[in-house]
Amino acid sequence: MDDLVIQGPGATEKESKIIAQLAGTATITPLGETAYRLHAIQTPDAALVYCAQLAVDAAVVPSKQRLSDFGLVAMDMDSTLITIECIDEIADMAGIKPQVAQITESAMRGEIDFSASLRRRVALLKGLGVDALQRVYEERLQLSPGAETLLAGCKALGIKTLLVSGGFTFFVERLQHRLALDYARSNVLEIENGKLTGDIVGEVFGAESKAQALRETRDALKLRPDQTIVLGDGANDLPMMAEAGISIAYRAKPTVKAKAKYALDHSGLDGVLNLFLWRS
Repeated sequence: MDDLVIQGPGATEKESKIIAQLAGTATITPLGETAYRLHAIQTPDAALVYCAQLAVDAAVVPSKQRLSDFGLVAMDMDSTLITIECIDEIADMAGIKPQVAQITESAMRGEIDFSASLRRRVALLKGLGVDALQRVYEERLQLSPGAETLLAGCKALGIKTLLVSGGFTFFVERLQHRLALDYARSNVLEIENGKLTGDIVGEVFGAESKAQALRETRDALKLRPDQTIVLGDGANDLPMMAEAGISIAYRAKPTVKAKAKYALDHSGLDGVLNLFLWRS
């Protein structure tokens, strides 16, 4: 039997009752101010269409799907764990954000190869002082809504967390320390005399590297693929999402949403928790 989880600003108490009627159930459990679980649904299609019109996130989930059945949550950084694309904001410090952002957007849609696009973007930053990175971290980097609630929920159940990013260790390492994330992998910007050289140290940590990092971490924890959850937003997240038992597209590009098991477009990251039974 399946349940329907609805959430987002449009998921009011009044609307939840309408959606429940469309879904063929009268049993509703509030999960928060704008989140509800509709139990033992019979007719999900009409409800899903209505939710789309309301701009409400809706997910058909197994009624007994428990968060405690999972051992690892892996997530992308830029535009997933945090609200910005760090490289675009670094570029803004150099006055070239439009040029870099255009390449970023194309790469995230999967139109151009991620590794090649990253090298092109980083090359444009040559000569920029490393202090610009610190300014981005202090002045512009913000966690996505609900990020800390999601991580606290994982920690409470002993679920390990992995941050995998096609971005840079400068930000990833700071976030790992700040949020007590268990594992983290990303790219290293080459720096000489306090300035970016326009290059990356070693191979680009891209789409396949993310998938490999997930496999390595999963295997080290002795977990099965179906015991992993992955969150991402861009095309370079698709290989690692394909490795997961549960893939979640967070405010993602259409190509990513089309291949993910669940999608959150209107909820925060704490909406991930509502897809599972997790409260004691």
